[in-house]
Amino acid sequence: MAKEVMRQLPREKVIYFGDTARAPYGPRTPEEVRLFTEQIVDYLIQYKPKMVVIACNTATAAALDYIADKISIPVIGVIRPGARAAISATKTGHVGVIGTAGTIQSEAYPAALRELSPFIDVVSDACPTLVPLVEQGMFDSVAAQAVVRKALIGIKKFKIDTLILGCTHYPFLRDAIQEEMGPKVKLISSADETAREISTVLYQKGQLATADETPIHQFFCSGDAEMFQSIAHSWLGEQIMLTPVVWQFPVL
Repeated sequence: MAKEVMRQLPREKVIYFGDTARAPYGPRTPEEVRLFTEQIVDYLIQYKPKMVVIACNTATAAALDYIADKISIPVIGVIRPGARAAISATKTGHVGVIGTAGTIQSEAYPAALRELSPFIDVVSDACPTLVPLVEQGMFDSVAAQAVVRKALIGIKKFKIDTLILGCTHYPFLRDAIQEEMGPKVKLISSADETAREISTVLYQKGQLATADETPIHQFFCSGDAEMFQSIAHSWLGEQIMLTPVVWQFPVL
């Protein structure tokens, strides 16, 4: 998500918090995820952001409306933008969704898809083994393809032409997922559409950055800073200014 926002909106400063100490969120209860999301937003508000983007599908499903009611700046999630992109991409009306257990159990994607297109056919499957693969920095490993192959057995049983990568970790595994699903299945990441929504909201509010200088982005993480730095460098192609956070809340 951060990479796409930085690409589409190169003048905007990104303040990113990765809650790596308490990841993955997928197996956690909605109440836990809502609490964690609230804590992170409360932490980030001190930097006076223009808006908050909940760049996690599980947290979007559990906490988007709650956070939007709690703060005065715009709050954007990743589920509705991803659903819009899938509706635009599908030719057959058969859409698949893979995500964490929490995202799939929430049924947030089927609800968003059917709200946009009532006759869409949606199938969903949880892939809990994929997030740890990325969190451990193994997305480019030889073992990754075997893990992806096993994780996708369920969703491959259905005749879909579009697959939503319903977790912001999954684009790290995009090549492996595409190889397993085959060239006829269009993969959808919500990042592109979410970045466009960010741009639209900022434009409507007259808050798009106009300065010519390159912004200095800030990254925070609550867990292993060295691993986070390594993954961020691999994905963004550049070093990041990372501040490890001594997290004052318990890792439940």
